[in-house]
Amino acid sequence: MARRRTSAESLLPEFGFTELESRLYTQLLRLGPVTGYRLAQQVGKAPANTYQALAALERKGAVIATESEPRTYRPIAPEELFRALKHKFDTAAHAAVDALNAVHAPIQEDRLYRITTLEQVVLRAHTLIESAEQIILFDLFAQPLTMLRDALTAAHDRGVVVAGLVYESPRPAPYLQVPVSAKDFVTKHWPGLQLSLIADAREVLLALLDEPSEAVLQGFWSDSAYLACVHHSGLAAEIRLAAADREQRDPLAHLSLLAARPAGLKRLVTPNTTRTKEL
Repeated sequence: MARRRTSAESLLPEFGFTELESRLYTQLLRLGPVTGYRLAQQVGKAPANTYQALAALERKGAVIATESEPRTYRPIAPEELFRALKHKFDTAAHAAVDALNAVHAPIQEDRLYRITTLEQVVLRAHTLIESAEQIILFDLFAQPLTMLRDALTAAHDRGVVVAGLVYESPRPAPYLQVPVSAKDFVTKHWPGLQLSLIADAREVLLALLDEPSEAVLQGFWSDSAYLACVHHSGLAAEIRLAAADREQRDPLAHLSLLAARPAGLKRLVTPNTTRTKEL
């Protein structure tokens, strides 16, 4: 019967450890300092294979060994091991980024790309926010706003104008947050969690996220200046409209999407046409 790995052992291969290295390290954590021969007996492997894996663990900084024979092996504490692994990874990652940036020649393509996973949406959102130099406009439901709040604050702190629509009671933030007056209607009927970002009227990211599964129902990113400018203009108008609407001083508020509730909105929020009269 094949030996079933413990949960502790199953985690280590994610960090570059072989199955045998993982077994030896976790066994050392259980036993404390032991000889390689005894460790080979404990895991049921040939001594030669065991010593080879122990040597690899020494190189990775996971174990240390005595100088005297027979050599006794001692595990490094997990916190110390992963602190060292993180430092090594960060150092290598920074070097790789510098090397790759040296050969990277960004080209503005003016195209529209689909974004299909939540990870891609979040990473693209952070990249867009971090690259902004002048102004960021956003339209964010509560959950996407929570994911991006720190990044938006950091952008504001470095001098970028940050403003947007929110659908919850605004939490204290240094940037402008304008609550949507029809937030109850929107959060109830909108077919997902909205995430809209425009940076410097240069890039635009739009995503509709499914709340229970975190799947991306719709997701698009574009570096088209034309599309970004159009979306910037529209979202800027919505932010100003929402601010004016709260002060009841906008005579043209009835032209907004949520006030007019035209056929396209009804089609979007009520796929079942029998329900459109409810709106």
